[in-house]
Amino acid sequence: MAIAKAERLMNLALCLLGTRRPLSKRELRDSIEAYVEAFGPGNGATGSDDSFNRMFERDKDDLRELGLVIETVESLDGDIGYLARRDSNRLPPITLDAEEAAALGVAAKVWQQARLAGAASGALQKLRAAGLPEDVDPYGPHGALEPRIPVHEAAFEPLMLACRDRRPVAFDYRKATAAQPEQRHVEPWALECWRGHWYLAGWDRDRGAERVFRLSRITGKVRSRGGRYTVPVPDVVTVRETVAGWAGEIADRSARIRLRSGAGYPLRAKATAVRELGDGWDELEIPYGHGLDAWLVEFGPDVVVLEPAELRADVVDRLRAVAKG
Repeated sequence: MAIAKAERLMNLALCLLGTRRPLSKRELRDSIEAYVEAFGPGNGATGSDDSFNRMFERDKDDLRELGLVIETVESLDGDIGYLARRDSNRLPPITLDAEEAAALGVAAKVWQQARLAGAASGALQKLRAAGLPEDVDPYGPHGALEPRIPVHEAAFEPLMLACRDRRPVAFDYRKATAAQPEQRHVEPWALECWRGHWYLAGWDRDRGAERVFRLSRITGKVRSRGGRYTVPVPDVVTVRETVAGWAGEIADRSARIRLRSGAGYPLRAKATAVRELGDGWDELEIPYGHGLDAWLVEFGPDVVVLEPAELRADVVDRLRAVAKG
């Protein structure tokens, strides 16, 4: 959400929460600085009444979508006014047991980047003020272990905000088999971390299908795009299952590869059998499913596929595509 809009919504919410009587559109238009600057006084002498009405209705809908209960009240004279009663917008008392409090403490400690760390710390302070026990150990019986989710990609924060605000985005994306990035127009759904890497799931407008993108392959800035989503967001987004299928986690076949000694530890962890060949090479048998060819390409000259023949051909084709680029 743009800073100017967020400030306008905050001022409108404070105005509606702070009044003891319903306020008309004209009074709100004259009281909120952003409305005054954009449309002038509420007497219609300057600015556009239609434009103000459209903005006010959008702002009111946005606040209601965020959870603010706004009442519409008609006076005896037929005038319409608006207010947000404090008793209708107050959370019930928060009661947490020790396990729930510990879970919140762990969640707050997970994030290490400054933006989320500040928000998590502020949330904990408010919960403690509401009765969260001060002496709850956020790490439980394993106090020496501190959970972390590393985020190194610059694309993470804008994509996180785009997922939250349901805002389409565009970015340049380089596939594992391509030398040059391609622009993608995406309706972002969810972010998820899997085995140390962040992935975005969403609707790829250019391909008209659901896609999953690895954040480390996004190049340049993530750019916001106007408009609404064109497809509904699924209730369940299976990011991990999709990526696991790419990496051969959902296995229905077996492959035999040569792997350079001392390399490819993720492949070794998946192997059902390992045999030393000498001369700096080992032979591995790996169960795999869809997408193993793309994963093997990432190991470059350290991997040689022996069988099956179709997997070997797929890996060779991908390497040739990279070489041509």
